[in-house]
Order: sequence, then C-alpha cells, then structure tokens
Amino acid sequence: MIKNLRGSIMLLLAAIIWGTAFVAQSEGMNYVEPFTYNGIRTLIGGFVLVPVIGVFKKLNIRPGASNGESETNLRTTVIGGIVCGSVLFAASSFQQVAISMTTAGKAGFITALYVIIVPLIELVLYRRSSKKIWLCVFIAITGFYLLCIKEGFSISKGDLLMLVCAFCFAGHIMVIDRFLGKNADGMLMACIQFFVSGTLGIIAMLMFENPQIDSIMAAKGTILYAGILSSGVAYTLQIIGQRHTAPTVATLLMSLESVFAALSGWLILHEIMTQKEGIGCIMVFAAVILAQVKLPEKKKIKYGKEKK
Repeated sequence: MIKNLRGSIMLLLAAIIWGTAFVAQSEGMNYVEPFTYNGIRTLIGGFVLVPVIGVFKKLNIRPGASNGESETNLRTTVIGGIVCGSVLFAASSFQQVAISMTTAGKAGFITALYVIIVPLIELVLYRRSSKKIWLCVFIAITGFYLLCIKEGFSISKGDLLMLVCAFCFAGHIMVIDRFLGKNADGMLMACIQFFVSGTLGIIAMLMFENPQIDSIMAAKGTILYAGILSSGVAYTLQIIGQRHTAPTVATLLMSLESVFAALSGWLILHEIMTQKEGIGCIMVFAAVILAQVKLPEKKKIKYGKEKK
C-alpha cells in the first residue's frame, strides 16, 4: 500500500514537472531559436540519465526490461534508441516552434491528444472496433474546435503545428512500444534517444539558425529546467513510479500534465483563457481520461445448458 502511494506521488511529480516545462519552453523562446533550445536541453537530458543508469545497474534495478527478469537485447536497444530519437526530434521540433505561437496552457492540452491518437491509429491499422474510442475522438475533436478554431473557421499556425506534434508523439509512443516488445532496455534506450535527438537538434541549429552564446546563457535557466528536470528527473520518476502503480492509474496521473501546463501558464505567464477555450480544455481532458479508463464489459447471459 505504501509502495503504491509512493509510486503515485512520483508519477504526480513527473506530471507537474512536464506541465510546468511548457512554461520553461515558452520563456526560452524569448532568447533562443527552436533547434538551439531543443538540441541543448535534450543533450542535457541524455547526460543526466547516464549516472542514473549507472546507479540502477549498481543496485541491480532493471525497470526497463519488458519481459520480467529476462535479459535485455543490446542491439535492439541501440536501434530502438536511434529510431525513437529521430521521431522525438521531429515531435519536439514541431512542439518548440508551435509553443512560440500559442499559449503554454493550450499547448499542454493539444499535446495530450496523443492519448486519443494512439488508439485511433491502432484502430485504423488493425481494424479493431471500439465504440469508446470513437466517442473519445468525437469529444476530443469538439474540444479541439472550441479550444483552437476561431471565427471564420480559422486556426492559428501554432495550434496546427501543435496538433502535428501530438501525432508525432503518438508515433513516438508506438515506436517505443514496438522496441520494448522486442525486449529493449527502456532506460538505456531513452538515454540513447536523447543523445540522438539532441545531436540532430544541434545539426539543425548549425544549418538553419544563428546561435549566440549570450542568448543561450540568457536562456540557461529554462534550458536547464527542461533538460535536467523534464528529461532526466521526470523520466526517472516515471520509470520508478510505474513499478508500483497500476498502468491505468499511471496514465491517468501522467495525463494531468495538461492541467498543470494550464495552471502554470496562468500563474507564471498570466495567460487567460476565454470561456469557450476553457470548455474546450475540459472536453479534451475528459476525452483523454475516458480513453484510458477501462469500462466494465457486459456479461453475456447464456440460456439453456452450456456445451462442454
């Protein structure tokens, strides 16, 4: 019971860190450009995880193994890290560009749509029929309309890019799931993906941007917050917390990220949402929660004698 409570608290802390990181990302864009910000902070996240992996190895803790106590596959882990890092680079790039064009609160809720998009993609690929998912899609689309669509049926470029980001994160989750299913080491794969994503970010920075040391130093607070806390600390809290928390409860707690993004945007950046946008946020969040809740199945009543 105590372990379950401890795990839930860890996941809640991770959600708070991820939610407030939207504010850090938004503030960071006042000083540096997207690829510069993402490249540096993602590399920092990779470096933070290196000693964490060392400690876990010394204590013989292997939370990244997907098949119980079986040995993880190093080759699969490396390939998975490279693939996941490439997808993460795309997702974080869209997010960082978009967050400079929209509010931190809206960004959090739009990004959370990946929870709906993942089962929707599975529904299309594997043709699994689920009335609940279609209901969630309808609620989410309605909420997105209220949150983002303005008069004249127009949508801001930032909100649209954030929606693309949500699709990228959905793909990121599915790629991670695929490699973990092949017995990759989850934490090591995360560390590799951070280095891959960060390296791609630095390359893009040198190709498309004009980074200045003074600007980077001015943004160091937000970069360190996103790099150390959002990537390194929060991911470790997630890994440890999920060891002692049921999957449904874990995803529900982590989805609170969107709520903390809106609250931190209101408290720190003084962002204000209209009543229409607020209702849209509530509907998106409701769809996210409903998508993760397992509804009880109706028991089929059999009449007559059962065949043996």
